[in-house]
Amino acid sequence: MNTISPAAESADVTTSTPAENTSPDTSAPAAAPGKATESTSEPAAAPGAQPAPSARTLLKQLQQQFPAFRDCLPLAIGIDKQLQARMPGLDRKTMRAALGIHTGSMRYLRAMEKATVRYDLDGTAGAEVTDTHRTHAKEQLQQRFKKEAERKKAEKAAAAEAEAARLRQEKLQQLASKFSRN
Repeated sequence: MNTISPAAESADVTTSTPAENTSPDTSAPAAAPGKATESTSEPAAAPGAQPAPSARTLLKQLQQQFPAFRDCLPLAIGIDKQLQARMPGLDRKTMRAALGIHTGSMRYLRAMEKATVRYDLDGTAGAEVTDTHRTHAKEQLQQRFKKEAERKKAEKAAAAEAEAARLRQEKLQQLASKFSRN
């Protein structure tokens, strides 16, 4: 787990792995993937320390632990602060990614589209869902449906074009075999 000092947290500074570390100095040779160089300013991970869970793993954990996530209820504004208070060692970056996955899901957007009340982690009703937020959820769903329809249309057109090209090639082969002097 990364621990961030209060000063660093306010600046939203996070640590990176050696693979993510990109420095402007390009004179040094690149390290092989997965191997750290001597110039790495990162301290080595403590033996026995567990890496932060992935965002999807964290989301599954949140769904098991909290009714608001499990039932896909509209989340209260500031739910991230509630999560930090309940789970102090939680990696902020991973938590935000998990929240993004959850709140961007079709199920959540559909719930938000019709919702009137937001819920805290325990599933207790709180503030109302504004018309702006309901409209935003509706627009997000419409954009997704539109993109999906466009993707399917393009896929269908590509398949039709491939079939037409195959038929043309087959016809050319038939003509070539008919008029060849074998």
